[in-house]
Amino acid sequence: MMTCMDRRAFIRQSLRTALAVAATGGLPAIDLLALPAHAAAQPPLAVRKGADIPILVRETIGALGGMNRFVHQGDIVVIKPNIGWDRTVEMAANTHPDVVASLVNLCLEAGARQVRIFDRSCNDERRCYTRSGIRAAVEKIASERVSLEYVDPRAYQELAIHGGRTFDRWEFYRPAIEADRLINVPIAKHHSISGLTLGMKNLMGVLGGNRGRLHANIAESLTDMASVIHADLTVVDATRILVANGPQGGRIEDVRNPQTLIASPDIVAADAYAATLFNFAPEDIPTIVAAARRGLGVMDLKRMQMV
Repeated sequence: MMTCMDRRAFIRQSLRTALAVAATGGLPAIDLLALPAHAAAQPPLAVRKGADIPILVRETIGALGGMNRFVHQGDIVVIKPNIGWDRTVEMAANTHPDVVASLVNLCLEAGARQVRIFDRSCNDERRCYTRSGIRAAVEKIASERVSLEYVDPRAYQELAIHGGRTFDRWEFYRPAIEADRLINVPIAKHHSISGLTLGMKNLMGVLGGNRGRLHANIAESLTDMASVIHADLTVVDATRILVANGPQGGRIEDVRNPQTLIASPDIVAADAYAATLFNFAPEDIPTIVAAARRGLGVMDLKRMQMV
């Protein structure tokens, strides 16, 4: 079985080939049925609790073998947090800025050539990046190798998806696909349509087009998309969680503070464990079930290797 790193390389090569075909007049295609499998038999899962977020992040990633396991010297790394909402840190609508900054620092220590942070925001992107606290946290790092970017609408590429259950084509953000490594950093919170928004849902931030269309059959739609937008590492921010009125929130009484971080190279495993923080079993969340059925990861908590 190919490793997660092999899968990302396979997808990048498939995209290059597809774009070469497109130059002759065809639509670039990703064949989901030809992609190597995601899931390991017993995926590692790290769960840690603590009030000091930089230490919490370092200990959680350290339990998986350290950032060097995921990021190599000279890599271009994309960190994809949730920066979708014009909300402050305590409202728990966006990924905690200290989680983002701590992951950036670990990537730099591992030798990343460039670390890019972006999200396709739902509210005004400038207000989201600022009010979330993520702009200030990234700028404090003050490294030429780090960039907090607005999504460039010219960088989307429509791809045919052979083997997709819900959609046979969609627009994907090429910087997310073409990066050497993608680190997916959702915040764990309630969602009025999908039940919860975790790692799978957070990948919507690298999709173009009318994303509202995905909600009609959200479990299978997100599984189609996650099959193409593969994350090498998923880090679920549950330092504080939104338990009602998500995904935007707005009431402090809807926020709980588990002070928890969850990390795994298996996005389904990370989401499955995160669901338990809301008193759900993994099988209660349709997106987790659909992804596990299609081999994107493991949702059975007993099959995970707790590290």
